[in-house]
Amino acid sequence: MDLQLSNKKALVTGATAGIGLEIARRLAAEGADVIICGRSQKKLDDAVSELGQGVKAVLADPATAEGAAALTAVVPEVDILVNNLGIYESKAFADISDSDWLRFFEVNVLSGARLSRHYFPGMLSRDWGRVIFIASESGLMVPPDMIHYGMTKTAQLAISRGMAGLTKGTRVTVNTVLPGTTRSEGITDFLKSVASDPNASPEAVEAEFFARDRPTSLIQRMIEPQEIASMVAYVASPLAAATNGAALRADGGITPTII
Repeated sequence: MDLQLSNKKALVTGATAGIGLEIARRLAAEGADVIICGRSQKKLDDAVSELGQGVKAVLADPATAEGAAALTAVVPEVDILVNNLGIYESKAFADISDSDWLRFFEVNVLSGARLSRHYFPGMLSRDWGRVIFIASESGLMVPPDMIHYGMTKTAQLAISRGMAGLTKGTRVTVNTVLPGTTRSEGITDFLKSVASDPNASPEAVEAEFFARDRPTSLIQRMIEPQEIASMVAYVASPLAAATNGAALRADGGITPTII
């Protein structure tokens, strides 16, 4: 299937590894002109080497106002913005400090808000564009050990749905993808950190996690990053013109009905 992304300019944040890297790879394979950004020149160079020289990299951190300004100065406009940058951790609620709350909000929420604020008006004026937030199922079902993380993912939903309301009558869409637990860099250490037996086999640790902590997941396994990338590529495509203001669950779990 041709997703009709040739010559579309796409910016993917947090794209040097994991989900972001696979999204960048899939968009490039579909013919988009892809730009990635990051804080480490080595990681950016490694990612470009893996993705191909057609992908461009910008050394900038949109989790800071200065970094976002540096990025938008180099890349003044895009057709597709994928707000994928994010951090996560497991931490007891009583131990989450003020600095933790602020750090998670700035990285996970403000990074995407800053870039959307810059690129969204241009999309509206050109009457075509895609803004896609990569949130998490945790935005709907907040894990008790990741409340600060879940808060940021709920905030992304609020931003994206509000922005979608500003697109009426245009060919611009704003959507959110909510992956379940996805196989990515660092996930093994995370699952071990919440396992009853950290020394168990990776398969046993994964099975316990889904049975105990993600019982509503229908697939009862980690999602592969390529599976998320396929969904994002479709949402970014002109073929998804009727998909707007949606929160798209990626693991077959339960999504609450809004009345």
